[in-house]
Amino acid sequence: MSRIGKAPISIPEGVTVNLNDGVITVKGKLGELSQEIKDVNVKVEDNEVVVERPSESKDHKSKHGLYRALINHMVEGVSKGFTTELELVGVGYRASHQGQKLDMALGFSHNIVMDLAPEVKLETVSEKGKNPIIKLTSHDKQLLGQVAAKIRSFRKPEPYKGKGVKFVGEELRRKAGKSA
Repeated sequence: MSRIGKAPISIPEGVTVNLNDGVITVKGKLGELSQEIKDVNVKVEDNEVVVERPSESKDHKSKHGLYRALINHMVEGVSKGFTTELELVGVGYRASHQGQKLDMALGFSHNIVMDLAPEVKLETVSEKGKNPIIKLTSHDKQLLGQVAAKIRSFRKPEPYKGKGVKFVGEELRRKAGKSA
């Protein structure tokens, strides 16, 4: 049995979980999320959500842990929220924001201007002598990861000097340069 799937999800105070017609809806202080559930049984009882699978088939086993993890992220997101930080490593790399517009100078001929979804809160930190940092905060973990991956895709870190957009704390595989 899936170790992740069989663990019950405790519902914190201020969070409501509703299940109707195969769609689970989670509401909390930070927002509301919903997810369609297929191939597994979900029960909401006395401040716990329990995910059970109908059979031992491979498809049901794989979706058991998946849906449990998705529901757990929804509950955690509407109660606490998620934060991702990206670091711009490179000479002249800058980031600034106005509202939901992120403006990045990443060594191309023009700046990259990106409109972010309203669910994602944006903050940029630029200190003298340190690399600029982009902080993204949201209650939706999937959307947050997608936005962070899109920003990183504009200039992925290269293996020689490590220049580019990287996640804070990310370990990069470095290569030795050519020998003379």
